[in-house]
Amino acid sequence: MTSEPPETSVNSSPAREAAADIRPVLSDLSRRRLLQAGSVFGLLSLVGCAADNVASSEPLPNVPWPEPPKGPAIPPQRIVERPQPQPAPVQPPQVQQPIASGLPTGVLPRTRWTSPALANPSNARPMKGVNCITIHHDGMKPFFGESEADSVARLRAIRNAHTNRRSRAGERWADIGYHFIIDRGGRVWEGRPLAYQGAHVEDENEHNIGVMCLGNFQDQAPTQAQKDRLDQFVAQLMRDYRIPLRAVRTHKEWPSAQTDCPGRNLQQYMARTRGRGGAMALAIAQSDPVLLA
Repeated sequence: MTSEPPETSVNSSPAREAAADIRPVLSDLSRRRLLQAGSVFGLLSLVGCAADNVASSEPLPNVPWPEPPKGPAIPPQRIVERPQPQPAPVQPPQVQQPIASGLPTGVLPRTRWTSPALANPSNARPMKGVNCITIHHDGMKPFFGESEADSVARLRAIRNAHTNRRSRAGERWADIGYHFIIDRGGRVWEGRPLAYQGAHVEDENEHNIGVMCLGNFQDQAPTQAQKDRLDQFVAQLMRDYRIPLRAVRTHKEWPSAQTDCPGRNLQQYMARTRGRGGAMALAIAQSDPVLLA
């Protein structure tokens, strides 16, 4: 039989010697690995804290950063406040004085010469207040009658002609075109009721009182009674409806009008009576001077 080699015990002297021989190697290797691991750990520790480390045990190096170039001092910007544009002033609309109930003092009503009803009432338009007065003549053949009967006949002829006229729209006129008529004897007659617009200045009848003097003053002159009553009556209308003298016109003085009305003789008189020292101007100056403005 082959004899087995004797079993070696780790506690035997040779084993202890072999272990002692390799301990320095292991220790050296462990120390190296520990140092390497420590170096890596230390590097990782430095990277991880670079953004978080606000203060350090050692002062940061004092880097000499270059100074920015110095140029001329820039003055502070001056704020200029521009005025805000103001809206254009809005002109107030011209005031229209409401129509007074009843006739002005001394006016003869329609019933003295014709029917109180309008000839074509469906074609009448409401006046809705007044703010100006226009003076006319009738422009027919010369007329010299001064009696009431003569005046009535003339008024009826004018009304008949007017109610058979047609407007540009093709409708017949509602009635006689004038609101008041002054005859050669100095009487004042009611024409178209003042509640309705007249038909005496084309495209300018709204808020416009039409006052006509009987006769053709391109060929004849108004009587003194007619002129006196015209001055008094127009001044009365101005006071009643707060109409200034500058808003009293003749027909031909309207920019759109192409007419000789009220005829050269009455036109000349109107220029005088409205002027300084004229009878109409004086009548207003004595009773209501504010209307002279």
